[in-house]
Amino acid sequence: MNGGLVDAPVRPEGGTERPPGRRRRPWMTWVWCLVAAVTGVAVAVTVTLVGAYAKLSGNIRHDDVPTADLGARPAKVGKALNILLVGSDTRAGANIKYGHREYGERTDTIILAHLSPQRDNALLISFPRDSLVALPSCPPRKGLPGQRAHVGMINESFNFGGIACTWKTVETLTGIHIDHFAKVDFTGFKSMVNALGGVEVCVPKPIDDPKALLKLPAGRQTLKGEQALGYVRARYSLGDGSDIGRIQRQQMFIASMVKKAMSGATLTDPAKLFGFLDAATKSVTTDPGLTIGVLRELAAGAQGLTAGNIRFVTTPWRYSLTQPGRVEWVQPQAKQLFRLVATDTKIKGAHIQTGRQGDVPKSKIEVVVRNGTTRSGLAAQVASDLEKRGYSVVRVGDAPDKPYPKTQVRFSANGKTRAPTLARDLVTFRYAEVSDTTTTRLVLIVGDDWKGVKPAPVSQKELKGIDATQDSCSAD
Repeated sequence: MNGGLVDAPVRPEGGTERPPGRRRRPWMTWVWCLVAAVTGVAVAVTVTLVGAYAKLSGNIRHDDVPTADLGARPAKVGKALNILLVGSDTRAGANIKYGHREYGERTDTIILAHLSPQRDNALLISFPRDSLVALPSCPPRKGLPGQRAHVGMINESFNFGGIACTWKTVETLTGIHIDHFAKVDFTGFKSMVNALGGVEVCVPKPIDDPKALLKLPAGRQTLKGEQALGYVRARYSLGDGSDIGRIQRQQMFIASMVKKAMSGATLTDPAKLFGFLDAATKSVTTDPGLTIGVLRELAAGAQGLTAGNIRFVTTPWRYSLTQPGRVEWVQPQAKQLFRLVATDTKIKGAHIQTGRQGDVPKSKIEVVVRNGTTRSGLAAQVASDLEKRGYSVVRVGDAPDKPYPKTQVRFSANGKTRAPTLARDLVTFRYAEVSDTTTTRLVLIVGDDWKGVKPAPVSQKELKGIDATQDSCSAD
């Protein structure tokens, strides 16, 4: 006897193997540079020469978004400012060198920038482009067919109804009132990087990525133009090849970009400052209301904005169980995050639960999941839910001698400190300590009283993300 806590054979649940891990699809963040444009311009524009105002104003292209196209909208709360940032993959004009596309343009990236009423902090929320969401209906616009209400990928809205439909979609999904939008493309990204004289990054090992047209030595270096674009596009040659790794690298890149745009070396050099602002304003398309005048007003209250108060987070998500290659938002965490932004609740004052002192990290807790009921496929579903919460599920299968009326968390003396962590995530359970094994592994026998895994609150880590002080060479 071993209490079921060691690697004893476990029958596959229902006689089927557990589905393999799903391949991660890429989503690209061409609009990260726009964060630097918004924050950098807001801080820097007050120190530009008066004569530059007209020039910069004339650079910005505008696309009107009729209020009628947005439908019923969330209420505007307080004086916070929410700007929808989208990255375009258009191949028009100077972007033709990146390949031909049969159809117009898509949003490779969707980000919501939330600027506090005091303009002393900014939160940038990224929405994975392959998110499966409930899309609202949108009317036809500028030759586009419009969007019918359906469940689809969030970036479909731009294809069907342009920026107005994307605006409506994000407001509908989040309950956050959006004040303005801004859009940037490949060429705009390179122009802003070059105007800053390049952006410093740290490459842990040499890169040779033919797909991204990128070849770099290891070490700290400054990237410009095509190299910078290739660096944020590269995927398979860096890290573990996952999209998550690329997203983190892109966040680190823009953190470095923001620091340089807001540095004394830029702000005190009139030629470099004007060059950056000129490139930034030439690179974006906005609604008519987002003007240089608005940015000047932002700058008046943003003198205290520091890189440490500009944070980047991603909407809590998981890979779809029904559509491989797609992602779904994790609830209620996503709704909690959106609510904090919609109501302009200070994150530091929010009631956010974190791990308890002395807890073993979930990633280091190994769990065997056994189905003690007659419900087919239940163990696989439970295992998936636990993995999304950060546990390491090592085996899945049927329990012997079922049914079990009660759900059990089995552990040995060596696993006793791990059991409470798992138990806190379960709606129903009872402890079952065994004495004939020394493993730290836990066994979860799912019983007839199973009511699921408790909803997880938004964690400090999910809200904190990274800030613009991060250094890619010193990051873990």
